[in-house]
Amino acid sequence: MTQKKAKNRITRFLLIIGGSLALFLGVLGVFLPLLPTTPFLLLSAYCFGRSSDRIHTWLINNKWFGEYIKNYQAGKGIPTHSKVTAILSMWILLIASAIWGTELLIVRIVLLLIGTGVTIHLLRMPTFRGTKKYRIDLNEKG
Repeated sequence: MTQKKAKNRITRFLLIIGGSLALFLGVLGVFLPLLPTTPFLLLSAYCFGRSSDRIHTWLINNKWFGEYIKNYQAGKGIPTHSKVTAILSMWILLIASAIWGTELLIVRIVLLLIGTGVTIHLLRMPTFRGTKKYRIDLNEKG
């Protein structure tokens, strides 16, 4: 999948920062059960794809995340467990934010709309049923 590169240096810099932050949150999601890995990895791949060929190539060839991102970008989808984890954790955090994070009705409505949109997007995506497991094994050699 070829993405149009950002031409402005400031835009490219901001995309690299955003991609790095998303990658960091995605890696944290491996260890924290309520933080979804999938959306953050896909966001980082998008940001790096628009800003830096070198970093994007590194990410999609990464031994832990590379195949996962390549399958999504090729239209093969994401594994079922990733869909379930992303949707459940997103709704838990959105509901908690709506209850304890704000008293403004408009913010609660926006949170509901975002959650609904992301849920519909994830459910409409193909489900990858390949042979490779996408659980990350930090003890894996090679």
